[in-house]
Amino acid sequence: MLNSAHDASGAFRLVVTGGGTGGHTYPALTAVRALRDRLAASGRMLETLWIGTEDGLEARVAHAEGIPFVSVTTGKIRRSANPLKMLSAANVKDMARVPLGVAQARTAIADFQPDVVLATGGYVAVPAGLAARICRRPLVLHEQTVRLGLANARLAGSATRIAVSSDSTLSLLPDSARRIAIVTGNPVRPEVLAGHADKAVEALGLRGFDRQRPTIYVTGGAQGSQQINTVVAEVLPWLLSHANVIHQCGDANLDALREQTAALPAGLAGGYHLTGFVGPELPDVLALADVVISRSGAGTLAELTALGKAAVFIPLATSAGNEQAHNARHLHDAGAAVALLDEVTAATLREAVGPLLMEPSRRAAIAQRARAHGKPDAADRLVDVILSAASG
Repeated sequence: MLNSAHDASGAFRLVVTGGGTGGHTYPALTAVRALRDRLAASGRMLETLWIGTEDGLEARVAHAEGIPFVSVTTGKIRRSANPLKMLSAANVKDMARVPLGVAQARTAIADFQPDVVLATGGYVAVPAGLAARICRRPLVLHEQTVRLGLANARLAGSATRIAVSSDSTLSLLPDSARRIAIVTGNPVRPEVLAGHADKAVEALGLRGFDRQRPTIYVTGGAQGSQQINTVVAEVLPWLLSHANVIHQCGDANLDALREQTAALPAGLAGGYHLTGFVGPELPDVLALADVVISRSGAGTLAELTALGKAAVFIPLATSAGNEQAHNARHLHDAGAAVALLDEVTAATLREAVGPLLMEPSRRAAIAQRARAHGKPDAADRLVDVILSAASG
């Protein structure tokens, strides 16, 4: 019998597992916060335990949130298009570590007695996901990308529910998984959806921006992208002749780009804002942006579609399983974004961005189709799935 799922006055117990990257970690954190708020509204408390690796991002996030954390042993599986290469010495060695992690996770889950275990992917989720089945606890998987990641694919047979972020994922699932799958979307932090364009102008000091022109936000993620920085710098004078540009380049690339863009004509320089990192002001920057040039990670897609932003995606070629290309192609084929899936040059970027700047109606149409793919209520939908799994 579950610990407290049917006790209206007791605490709901949740084990969270998943991490390694922000794409797996932050949706889990957003779901925890949404579940906590839902329970609080009915006078209940949430007790959470996070299971992951001690040196992973999930450990830092859990500690910062005040969530008790248990570290377990696990191993990273290195992908390869050649199945024989999946049996590399490194993979075999790491896979041999998983049973110890399962035993450790089993002890933690047996002691904590959760109502539900939520696994959001990444190799760190495998031990706790397998332990959930051993301990006969309901297991909810959440997949952020169009195709199931390796960890979630491994755990699908143990799952009570599988929450996916895209309708197109359903047709890619085996029949057994499709029967327990539900489309929730990928949880987006509420603050991302509450930005104000004028606040971005004030916070970043964008006095030279012409608000009659569209604004482009360029980002390669927190660390920046050398590929995106290079191609944008090459086409920057042309971009600035048609738009304002906020360029988040990564702290390590800031000095080089400052030197490279120092010679911009005065008439163009006022419309260009270069920064290494965009922090708390990100929601306001996104509110100001009419077009976004970025990678196509699952979290980025969730935010931009929830906001209804026209985007040009430059997928990271080395992403696991080429997932960024699959993510971008999914929206591109639906007319909800522009994806540069082949060689990216100044010419191809200009060809992709040009119509979005010159034709407001086209930009608006892409933004509208993007919004149709967005699920700003994804966290609440995932909470529904968690509570449903707990109640049987």
